[in-house]
Amino acid sequence: MPTHGKQYLKAKQTLPPGPHPPAEAVSLLREASYAKFDETVEVAINLGVDPRHADQMVRASVVLPHGTGKTKRILVIAQGEKVKEAEAAGADFVGGAELCKKIAEGWLEFDAVVATPDMMREVGKLGRILGPRGLMPNPKTGTVTFDVARAKPAAAKGKYLKSAYLSSTMAPSIPLDLSDISLQ
Repeated sequence: MPTHGKQYLKAKQTLPPGPHPPAEAVSLLREASYAKFDETVEVAINLGVDPRHADQMVRASVVLPHGTGKTKRILVIAQGEKVKEAEAAGADFVGGAELCKKIAEGWLEFDAVVATPDMMREVGKLGRILGPRGLMPNPKTGTVTFDVARAKPAAAKGKYLKSAYLSSTMAPSIPLDLSDISLQ
């Protein structure tokens, strides 16, 4: 089934060629929509990383402009200068060994735990409490780190964002202009 329908081809002809800034691409996508139901919108991004290498794995989160309707309470277990960084980043609870002691006594009023590697000795003692609840920090999931703001892997060379396309369920995809997008 290599051909597209009449409405799809008509919508594709109405789109101007070339990459577009994200805000313009969203409005173009709305104009190109022809379905009689609420379509799902997705972004496909091609990154310049090699996923076969462990040091080039990409794990990050995105804050949606209107949220998901749920609020998560974040607990950061750190010491020294990292405590101030966690507070500045907006963590709900920040502390060190005193928080570990509080958790051991039964306090569990948080939804996610992030820890620095130097505090994992203390956090490791809480494995029987945090593990069954899925809250135990893990380096593979990015919850054991000194730098919580980095998304681009340090080992990734060359161009990080190669291409990105915005599409909806029934409409053709629109290439995004990545020239003004900056990464931290």
